[in-house]
Amino acid sequence: MKQNLHTHTQYCDGKDTVEEMVLEAISRNFDSIGFSGHGTNYPYDPCSMDEQRTDLYMRDIYAVNEQYQDRIRVYLGIEEDSIGQRFSHEDFEYIIGSVHFLIHNGEAAPIDYSQARFEQILTDWYDSDILKMAKAYYDAVKEMVSRPEVDIFGHIDLIAKYNENEKYFRFEDPAYLAMAKDAAETAIANNKIIEMNTGAIARGYRTKPYPHIALLKHIHECGGKICISSDCHNRANLDLGFEQCVELARLAGFTEIMMLGDEGFYPVPIEEAGC
Repeated sequence: MKQNLHTHTQYCDGKDTVEEMVLEAISRNFDSIGFSGHGTNYPYDPCSMDEQRTDLYMRDIYAVNEQYQDRIRVYLGIEEDSIGQRFSHEDFEYIIGSVHFLIHNGEAAPIDYSQARFEQILTDWYDSDILKMAKAYYDAVKEMVSRPEVDIFGHIDLIAKYNENEKYFRFEDPAYLAMAKDAAETAIANNKIIEMNTGAIARGYRTKPYPHIALLKHIHECGGKICISSDCHNRANLDLGFEQCVELARLAGFTEIMMLGDEGFYPVPIEEAGC
């Protein structure tokens, strides 16, 4: 089985059309692919899909699923932002929940737009105290994973996007790790799937996927469930880093990976994950 549920198209901030992404998935022997366009989050995220683009996005996904049904299963999903519009399973087959923005004194700002913007938020809003910023981030994560509509939580330690070389904090700093673990435990208690995500590798910010191995091991120890995605914005990276994810998942103790089928999410033995 080979699947990626976190993909973006030209309807938000992706490079490719829905059909181009599907054809790439077929060429790489995917059994299924899911689309997770950025749900409406105006005015904060101009790349998110407005109502018109969402309608076109849904239309295209229904069309390619019918056109290529004998070759691949195409799932209709959405990525719901913590400060954006909320969505329903009446319209989408699955929902990824993510925190991209922090709010401070009524103002919202993205933590993953650029390293310069990240440092500006850290300095101006949190007095250069990364633990204060991390607390605000993981508090938002805990709220997001408590939402009943969310199936998967995306890039749970996104706050570490620019921390590959531990410039801002040590990944195993007990104070930081306690907050990350608390958020992961909240996700697990709410039966959310936690995503292993290679998107920052594709964009040149990291060499390893989210979450960090220390947090990943804790997720396993607490009985958490994981899936693997590339957070794909360019079809060339559709399965980027999947083998590395499997290796890290094994190292953390996982023997199964969650995948989506027509009857819902189900576990697949890690050796059958098709990565």
